[in-house]
Amino acid sequence: MVAALVWPTEAYLWFKSLHIVGVVVWFAGLFYLVRLFIYHREAEALQPDLRQAFEQQYALMERRLANIITTPGMVVAVVCAAGLLSINPAWLQQGWMHAKLGFVAALLVYHWFCYRLMGQLQSGGCGWSPRQLRALNELPTLLLVIVVMLVVFKNQFPTAAATWFSVALVVLMAASIQFYARWRRLRRERLAAAAGGDGAAA
Repeated sequence: MVAALVWPTEAYLWFKSLHIVGVVVWFAGLFYLVRLFIYHREAEALQPDLRQAFEQQYALMERRLANIITTPGMVVAVVCAAGLLSINPAWLQQGWMHAKLGFVAALLVYHWFCYRLMGQLQSGGCGWSPRQLRALNELPTLLLVIVVMLVVFKNQFPTAAATWFSVALVVLMAASIQFYARWRRLRRERLAAAAGGDGAAA
């Protein structure tokens, strides 16, 4: 059995508080970063002069968001989580923690993949469409819901109808966002086509 390190009495509360702050900052960055990727890809449809200006601006915003907010938030969350585990090593013997660590590992892979996409966008070699990026942007939401439920319920993770209802709500929310984004895009295209037709007629 792993022995707990000796920490000051208030260390647990400090680690827990900073871990929550780090998680909030990390997820805020992940949510907005992929949204910037979507705007970056959509900018490719603009006129060449506007396209270059928008792409440069989005590339700058992506780098700053990733390096100044998202990654520091991830580091704080992970370091403080390690501190919590050093105070409560018995958690490492429990199934809910194993599952949580697995999903956190998936988040770290997602974080790394965002950096890869950012590099592809800035080099002009990204093959992901805006629609695909919108779908990708829903993944951290699902992971967040699962991780929070694991932390709250621990070994009493619910498997009844309420659980599936919660999952259905998340899926419905993600689908609604996708449908709304598609409706806005199609509406914008129709308005642009109509404006172009009016201009040609004049």
